[in-house]
Amino acid sequence: MADGSGTTWKDAPLVALDLEGTGAQDRGDEAILEIAVVPIAGGRPSLDDAYTTLINPGRPVPRRPWISPGLADKALAEAPTLAEVEPELAARLDTRIIVGHNIGVDWRLLHRRCPDIQPASLIDTLRLARRARPGDKRNSLTALLDHYELTDQVTRLAPNSRPHRAIWDTIGVALLITALIDDLRGGDTLTLRELQRFAELPRTRIDRSEPEQLPLLDL
Repeated sequence: MADGSGTTWKDAPLVALDLEGTGAQDRGDEAILEIAVVPIAGGRPSLDDAYTTLINPGRPVPRRPWISPGLADKALAEAPTLAEVEPELAARLDTRIIVGHNIGVDWRLLHRRCPDIQPASLIDTLRLARRARPGDKRNSLTALLDHYELTDQVTRLAPNSRPHRAIWDTIGVALLITALIDDLRGGDTLTLRELQRFAELPRTRIDRSEPEQLPLLDL
């Protein structure tokens, strides 16, 4: 792949990522409750190679509006711990290019809990949306999926899930990136280097233990 200057984005080793946690107000004690990884092959989600799991945080989960009812203590108690799934996550994420919506939030938590996982880079579909649709403030994942008429397709591909669950949101990201790139420019001609210029999030800025405050978003 070299530096990506001649590689189209569809040929790059992209993987969509989403995780659900207890909330940023827990600061250093925030726990991961669910995670999903979906490879993107040829601009499409590769569901045969998708991976998703609940994660047992090892402590009770408080009731909070943004935590799905499906992430209750009873379900999580039967799930593997993060230490048990970390090798699988590393195998799926190391040296790949992670794609996510407002990916800095997810990566910051994952990097804090699994610092040995080393992706090649991070691509933020929120940044890409702001580039493709300047001035439009409706940039939440659900709003963008509605705008591009992808919501029903995500629901068909994740029939037992819902918005704000890891697999639903990850499939949504995997479909959204293609729609955004097509809106911005012909999807078959955009190079990986161009995609990184438009939407890469520098890891050196967000790998710090005490990151800057981010604006609240309706994700």
